[in-house]
Amino acid sequence: MNIGAPEILLIVFVIILLFGSKKLPELARSLGKSLNEFKRGQTESTPDKKIEKKADPADPDETDLTASKK
Repeated sequence: MNIGAPEILLIVFVIILLFGSKKLPELARSLGKSLNEFKRGQTESTPDKKIEKKADPADPDETDLTASKK
């Protein structure tokens, strides 16, 4: 079952009849904003996959600041 050009034109015509030509740009704009918000929410809610590095006493970059203050 393929959707061809006549079917797409019929669907667009029905949408224009239902919503009106003045409402379509507003509807498309609000749909775009909601999709962007949804994508932003997905990226913010994913947990960070950073693995915490354990302090290695042999590592010269890992200096203990409290020991140097004594």
